[in-house]
Amino acid sequence: MSNNKITMMDKIVSLCKRRGFVFPSSEIYGGLAATYDYGHYGTLLKNNIRDAWWRDMVESRDDVYGLDSAIFTHPKTWVASGHVENFGDPQIDCRQCKARMRADQILEEHGVDADKASLEFINKELDKLRAAKKLTCQTCGSADITPAKVFSLMVKSNLGSPTESLTEENVVYLRPETCGGIYLEYKNMLDSMHPKLPFGIAQVGKAFRNEIVARQFIFRTREFEQMEMQYFLHPSMMKEKYEMWKEIRWKWYLEYGLAKNDIEWYKHEKLAHYATDAYDIRYDFKSLEGFREVEGIHARSDWDLSRHAKFSGVDLSYYDEKTKEKFIPHIMETSVGLNRLFLMFIDHAYVEEEINGETRTVLKLDKRLAPIKVAVFPLLKNRPELVNKAREAYEILKPLYMTEFDDNGNIGKRYRRQDEIGTPYCVTVDFDTLKDGNVTVRDRDTMEQKRIKINELTKFFEKQFKPVKTR
Repeated sequence: MSNNKITMMDKIVSLCKRRGFVFPSSEIYGGLAATYDYGHYGTLLKNNIRDAWWRDMVESRDDVYGLDSAIFTHPKTWVASGHVENFGDPQIDCRQCKARMRADQILEEHGVDADKASLEFINKELDKLRAAKKLTCQTCGSADITPAKVFSLMVKSNLGSPTESLTEENVVYLRPETCGGIYLEYKNMLDSMHPKLPFGIAQVGKAFRNEIVARQFIFRTREFEQMEMQYFLHPSMMKEKYEMWKEIRWKWYLEYGLAKNDIEWYKHEKLAHYATDAYDIRYDFKSLEGFREVEGIHARSDWDLSRHAKFSGVDLSYYDEKTKEKFIPHIMETSVGLNRLFLMFIDHAYVEEEINGETRTVLKLDKRLAPIKVAVFPLLKNRPELVNKAREAYEILKPLYMTEFDDNGNIGKRYRRQDEIGTPYCVTVDFDTLKDGNVTVRDRDTMEQKRIKINELTKFFEKQFKPVKTR
């Protein structure tokens, strides 16, 4: 990152803090690396993205059920899933400044593909860089770098044993992904909801990973939210349903304003131990200068349920009454990071425009995702008759849409403030309103203004905020 150039990421980080979207966590104590808090507008935007996903994945379907599972689970959960043994990244350290680095990322920068490579392979490649004097610390430039070792991404807790040290006998893990809880509740969902295959279980929740290097603002953090859906099916259905869900998820991004050239499919050639197929949807981030993963769609075979059946001793098979077949269902997964979608939508919406010689910054978010739908202004805040009339319009709209009343500063500054938080429409009450009952409605994207009667505002905005499409 250049020292004398303001990057797109710099602009987005600045806007997010200035306008109450995202704040560094614990900032008054100097902050905590890779953790962030969401302010008023950030919470509203994040919740709108979450709700749009939930409507599409659960509310508009008959074959997907909702779940909210616990962050803490029995520690055997993560032994069975393979996380305790396999969930780690290769770490190298600078002996000079103590900086930590991801060995596979360092190798990638030198043209070596070390994705899912063995520790032996990684250390051999690092030795080649050492011999060529190309292995140096990214922080201080020192060449005194340790060999690679496995760094566990699991976050441990002493839940239930506050006075004891963390050992394998008493450790409890904060979940590294939300799907673990779905597998644990698969049997209860079968027994309570009596679904027929294929069916899915979806949930939104926090996950935690002790990343070696967490960076790029909210793209990679140690505490984040996932939106996941596990689709249980007969293995013979996998190909058909996998393609079905790929199409469904692709169309969701287009539905909320992205163009086809903004996203792409990335097929994994090196698969995780449980996967038989894996694709990512990647978005072309302006702030990260390239395509990055926002969602994974994976065919997981019967690995998860088979492992949990083995380690728990509980039968997790499915009996098909029609075919009289008993089997362990296979799983098709869609997994998306809510925080990454948040950054994606802001990245896509962020626009700078020249208007009458001045630069206007605006978030051209999809209207349904915008934190505030309508802002209502009195032209002047020191004229009670204007303020009272503006309050009248505000009270009409507030029960229907997330509406904000704003009388701070001149009208131009109020427009710019609402542009920066992505508000689609501003309603201004002026002196003519007192005469004819018409208010000015300004469009965020076009800046066109229309005069509309106060008692017709509800009808006008009904046309503007169309419901989310369903299939």
